[in-house]
Amino acid sequence: MGALGEVSPRCNRHGIVGNKTAVHSLSGQQKLGIIAGNGRFPFLVLDAARAQGYEVVVAAIKEETSPEIESRGATVHWLSLGELSKLIETFRREGVTRAVMAGQVKHKQIFSSIRPDWRLAKLLLSLDMRNTDALLGAVAKVLADEGIVLESSTSLLEPLLAKPGVLTKRAPSDQENKNIDYGRSVARGLGEYDIGQTVVVAGNACVAVEAMEGTDATIDRAGQIMAQTFAGAGARATLDRNLTVVKIAKPKQDMRFDVPVIGVKTIEVMQKAGATCLALDAGKCLLIDGDAVVVAADAAGIAIVAE
Repeated sequence: MGALGEVSPRCNRHGIVGNKTAVHSLSGQQKLGIIAGNGRFPFLVLDAARAQGYEVVVAAIKEETSPEIESRGATVHWLSLGELSKLIETFRREGVTRAVMAGQVKHKQIFSSIRPDWRLAKLLLSLDMRNTDALLGAVAKVLADEGIVLESSTSLLEPLLAKPGVLTKRAPSDQENKNIDYGRSVARGLGEYDIGQTVVVAGNACVAVEAMEGTDATIDRAGQIMAQTFAGAGARATLDRNLTVVKIAKPKQDMRFDVPVIGVKTIEVMQKAGATCLALDAGKCLLIDGDAVVVAADAAGIAIVAE
């Protein structure tokens, strides 16, 4: 079996492909390793892999992965951040030669909680830069050298990738479209340096950019800035009060890791912050909660567009 799986496309009105997946007949049960971070992402990959007949071996990160992962019928091994040698030994012992990274590991965790073993310490010392691409790309190379190939993290979840077009009932307004154009140009510049994926804009002005804190925290910070800007009785500002959130893939996005993800929680954070529009990259941003993301956005009056 070559690619991890093939999907049978079926679009719904939200521009998200439906959940019909072609199940392959396997000559013998193949194994797939999952390096699991936090959130729902690893659970979705695990369920999709088992539905396609894979025997799944999970390397669960103690500092990130939910204990519920043990209830999904897979073999689970727990390891700490920094235990690269243990990860390799575990997969080799289990006969895993193909693996997927799924789920977030908070960037600040990597630099605060990590206790690197000798193999990871050696890798870290060899890096000129310690951004996400450099670090995870180096880990991927070490795994490949040990006979473990990392696959695209969305190979089994293509039905959840955003499709081109307006996904919500409401399309972006003229001002929101201007914000999107400006935000995309800023985000592409940030992406070149692997700084972050999210930019928050109001009235063609950049209010907040993402670094280590993550998307939700960036949106929340933008909301706080706007609240301060408009604080006080009779306060006036030259900015449009409504925020536009732009979340895009990096110009050279490696789909094996750090793929842009949004969920219902993102919409909730946007609504609280006063954001009214969300722009995504079609085919490269995962709607982790599927149609529920669009339903939540419609209920909040938030426009979502992917291109």
